[in-house]
Amino acid sequence: MPQPAAARETASVHHLPNALPEHPDNPGVPFDPEPVAGIRVNLSAVERRAATLPGRRTVKKEWQAAWLVRAIECIDLTTLSGDDTEGRVERLCAKARKPLRDDLKEALGLGNRRITVGAVCVYHRFVATAKRALEGSDIPVAAVSTAFPAGLAPFETRLREIEASVADGADEIDTVITREHVLKGDWKALYDEVRAFKDACGPAYMKTILGTGDLKTLRNVGRASMVAMMAGSDFIKTSTGKEGVNATIPVALVMLRAIRAYREMTGHVVGFKPAGGISTAKDVMTYEFLMKEELGNAWLQPGLFRIGASSLLADIERQLEHYVTGRYASFDHHAMA
Repeated sequence: MPQPAAARETASVHHLPNALPEHPDNPGVPFDPEPVAGIRVNLSAVERRAATLPGRRTVKKEWQAAWLVRAIECIDLTTLSGDDTEGRVERLCAKARKPLRDDLKEALGLGNRRITVGAVCVYHRFVATAKRALEGSDIPVAAVSTAFPAGLAPFETRLREIEASVADGADEIDTVITREHVLKGDWKALYDEVRAFKDACGPAYMKTILGTGDLKTLRNVGRASMVAMMAGSDFIKTSTGKEGVNATIPVALVMLRAIRAYREMTGHVVGFKPAGGISTAKDVMTYEFLMKEELGNAWLQPGLFRIGASSLLADIERQLEHYVTGRYASFDHHAMA
């Protein structure tokens, strides 16, 4: 069995074949501690790669606009606040249907192209509301679940929450792991937990949130990623957005290398979702560049790459308007919802 190379620095980027399904294809595999234990992370190499990536990869003008339009299509447009209301969710869904103004689409030469975000992400309470608001759009509704964000409710309660969201029509479920399993190195317990979540999701895609800011080391991130994929995760996701440290480029690099190693080991395809703290167009393009370098162009599609964000869309619109008009609009000119 090949040893996963979660963060091995290489002289040339190894690309997987471009013939990929449009969506994840991961039934999971039986738990095997060997590839988990085999994961190693060269911290200095990861940090060096992360620091040099933005300077090595830059795009301008129409190429930048193209990357930003693709980023819009990969956004999980999210509202996860204690003061959420049905009205806010309905406005968010309206924005999800039409994330870019018609005049900007026309100026970009995209007037006939249907552009929507990748999904709308809400608490369970608002799944039915979002489904009604998005009816006929084919935009998925994602529900955060399993006692998001801490994941410390009783196990049966977490399973019932998944089932309730699926019953209300959720197309995707964002689950959170018990971080203690990772911190104690109890990989079988983590596998069993994620496998139970997968079974409860039924036909819905499952994104497994690792809460990487709580996992202490990049080696833990790599090993948790591998276990979550073995257990059947359709996506692995960095963060809830509620941790002290959320998505970072070093964490993303380790998780992408784990996705690559898992596919080489099993043949199964898993998606990736960075979330938390990605609020500017410059930030999101760095993640897109990393996806391209590590997994290839085929992964840069909404079925395999999502970005958890709320305020990001407004900055992308500002950048696209600047490209079209040469002027920056104020943020309130591009309200999220």
